Amino acid sequence: MRKPMIAGNWKMNKTRDEAINFTLGVANGLPLNVECVVCAPFIILRDLVKRAPKNLKIGAQNMDYHESGAFTGEISPIMLQDTGVEYVIIGHSERRSYYNETDESVNLKVKKALEFNLKPIVCVGEVLEERESGKTEEVLAKQVRLGFEGVKLDEPANLVVAYEPVWAIGTGKNATSQTAQDACKFIRGELAKIFGQSKADEIRILYGGSVKPENIKEYMANEDVDGALVGGASLKVDSFLALCNYKN
Repeated sequence: MRKPMIAGNWKMNKTRDEAINFTLGVANGLPLNVECVVCAPFIILRDLVKRAPKNLKIGAQNMDYHESGAFTGEISPIMLQDTGVEYVIIGHSERRSYYNETDESVNLKVKKALEFNLKPIVCVGEVLEERESGKTEEVLAKQVRLGFEGVKLDEPANLVVAYEPVWAIGTGKNATSQTAQDACKFIRGELAKIFGQSKADEIRILYGGSVKPENIKEYMANEDVDGALVGGASLKVDSFLALCNYKN
């Protein structure tokens, strides 16, 4: 059984005090039957690791694939490992769009994250033009194939894939439940080509794109949707708790 996951991506939001207050606010309300994660800005990761309740996992939003060196402004996997974080988002559409992240750099980051015992949440997804021209599966297949080429996966539960249709991120638009299921099922099939069916069946696949407490149950009812990667709705205590407690 794949344990459901709700992963919050705070993006460039929250000061240290705001982040700590958030952890205090969710401390007594998180369920044990859902893995709850928040991925925060680098500058507050160590504070969150120290102060987060036991059943709230902490992740970063990006990392460099170099271990050290003259890469001004970047954060290495060694640094992340030292903070004590468990997860790291790799290949988010905003990183791909704004900072020229490619499938090849995603691949390098995934390999390096696993090497340093960080669990990657790898984002894939199509833009509106690609969807409207019928290229969704072609785009997803390419991103999965290149993103995981040569990746050695001993523990499938340590890899998470997030399907985030770019046209549904922060737009208020969201893919239908069936659209999310179809895409996640297709992604699992592509993962099976790389890692084998048994491992693919253990990898969690999240849906991300304007997920809210009001629609989370609909997505989670699908066989191949194992959770959600959530942006704005993860910033507030009440909505994050509602998402995490969708089963109740």
